[in-house]
Amino acid sequence: MNPLSRRSFVSQAAAGLAALGMAAENPRVTQAQLVWRGSEWKLAAFHKLVNDPASVKQIFEVTQISDGRFLNGIKNSLNGLQFGFDIPKEKIKVAVCLHGAANMVNYDDFIWNKYQIGEWLSVTDPSTGKPAVRNIFYKAKQPLDAAAFAKDPSDEESVYQDSSVEALQTRGVQFLSCHTATEEQARGLVKRNKLTQTPEEVVHEMLAHTLPEVLVVASMVAAIALLQCEGHYAYTA
Repeated sequence: MNPLSRRSFVSQAAAGLAALGMAAENPRVTQAQLVWRGSEWKLAAFHKLVNDPASVKQIFEVTQISDGRFLNGIKNSLNGLQFGFDIPKEKIKVAVCLHGAANMVNYDDFIWNKYQIGEWLSVTDPSTGKPAVRNIFYKAKQPLDAAAFAKDPSDEESVYQDSSVEALQTRGVQFLSCHTATEEQARGLVKRNKLTQTPEEVVHEMLAHTLPEVLVVASMVAAIALLQCEGHYAYTA
C-alpha cells in the first residue's frame, strides 16, 4: 500500500468511526424513537403547565380535525368563563391535547404542503375549494393588537370571536402535540406518499416545523392523566 492510499484508508476509517460515534450519541439518526425519555423533551415545561396556579383549568382532548370545529368550542369556553362567569383571564388555563389526526394541526404550512396533509385528512381550504396545502387553522383573522382586544367580545372582528390557533394562544391557551402520534403519522405518510425518506427523517422534519409555542409531549394519553391527576384540570372531550 503506497503512502497516499494508506492515508486515504486511514481517513476513510476515521470518518466511518466518527459516523458511528454520532449515531451512538444520537440514536435517532439510525433508529426510531417510538418512546421518548424525560431527557429528550421539554419535561420541565410540561410540569410548569401541570402546576399552573390558575383557579380554573381545563383540558380539551381532540383526536379528529372535523374542519376545526373543536377550536370554536375552546373559544366559547374561554368567553363563557371570562365574560359569563366573570373569572379573570389570568385565572384561566386551557390545555388542548391533540393526538390522532388532530395532531397535524400543530404543524406549519411547510409540512401541510410537502406531505399533502389536506388531501390525506380531507381538509378543504375555503379560499380555494381544494385540499389544503397550508395549515388553515393557524393564522389569526386580524392583527392581534390592543385594538382587537379592546373590541366588544360579541364583535365578530374581535379577538374573542377568533378561533384560530394563533388567536387562542394569544389568550393563553397551551396547545400540546403528541410525539407518539407524530411517529405513527410519519410512517403513514411514508407509505401513503411512497417516500424515499425514512419515517424518522420525516419525524425530525415535522418536529422542526412545529407551530410556535406548541409543546410536544412524549405521550398524550399519559400527559392527560398527569394533567388531570396532578394538575386537577377538568376534562372535556
